[in-house]
Amino acid sequence: MHVPDGFINAPVSVAAGAVAAGAVAVSLRGARRELGGASPAEGHGGEKTAPLAGLVAAFIFAVQMLNFPVAAGTSGHLLGGALAAILVGPYTGVLCISVVLLMQGILFADGGLTALGVNITVMGVVTVVVSYALFRGLVTVLPRGRRSVAVASFVAALVSVPAAATVFTAIYAVGGTTEVPVGKVLTAMVGVHVLIGIGEAAITMLTVGAVIAVRPDLVHGARGLAAPLKLRVGGELVDAPAAAPVAARSPRAVWATGLATALVLAGFVSYYASASPDGLEKVAADKGIDKKAEDHAAKDSPLADYGVKDIADARISGGLAGVIGVGITVVAGTGVFWSVRRRQTKDAGPARVPDAV
Repeated sequence: MHVPDGFINAPVSVAAGAVAAGAVAVSLRGARRELGGASPAEGHGGEKTAPLAGLVAAFIFAVQMLNFPVAAGTSGHLLGGALAAILVGPYTGVLCISVVLLMQGILFADGGLTALGVNITVMGVVTVVVSYALFRGLVTVLPRGRRSVAVASFVAALVSVPAAATVFTAIYAVGGTTEVPVGKVLTAMVGVHVLIGIGEAAITMLTVGAVIAVRPDLVHGARGLAAPLKLRVGGELVDAPAAAPVAARSPRAVWATGLATALVLAGFVSYYASASPDGLEKVAADKGIDKKAEDHAAKDSPLADYGVKDIADARISGGLAGVIGVGITVVAGTGVFWSVRRRQTKDAGPARVPDAV
């Protein structure tokens, strides 16, 4: 759903940019708390969350290269807002998506630079806010446990995609550069993005479930939700002793596995992605939204269109571009999140030592 240049007029693009900038500013402040983490005794401090947030951004970049077919001549790809919010928190999630969109726009000519504010607002802010609000509501009413987290992740991700499509349509209704009936655009956008949402939901649920299976303490949305194991002793149910933490995989192992997975997806699996236009591109072509689309300012970038310039072999060119993109995103994202965490640590100051009694 990357909006290109020329779909939305300048005044509305500027307004969306201001909204996106405000959301990023608020998220930077909120992410300090999320990345600052809790006490080391709780096992999920910022020293683990900051690298994971960089990895989440890189993983979303990789999976967004994997367009999957959803209807005749139409494909979809992960937006990632729900996945990021559930794994690392809503504020950090907005920053993750913003980093991905910035890398895609500047280096890969994917998503217009003048439309960057629109894309961050629609794909980052809306998906995160809608999905995380719904996720928290569901885990509150569902039985406590990992299965409830998986169900809530699926539903939240599913709803976030048509919600983003609806907000894009609203922005288009105010600032669209072509005269197209908004009702037809809304029907088409929501219809196709409900189908894309099913794919988004499946990817989100499977990814969240995979992380929970090895390190539930690293999943922001799952903290404190696991129901204790019960044992029957003397005819009464009592809480079983907590499992020894040494059995869990180390955060470094989880990070390395996630990065390797992202590299394989972007460097190899992406070659087999659907070549059909995604939901927005298909609707734009069918309804005439793209009549005033403009060439991307970075169309001559060495990595434009997810290929390496001057490499003729499509498999090698696309795979290498994907690997470069994952590498750049994980470095840039981790740098941003470490900086935010260091700022939180600096603001918090040294821990106070209690007076001796």
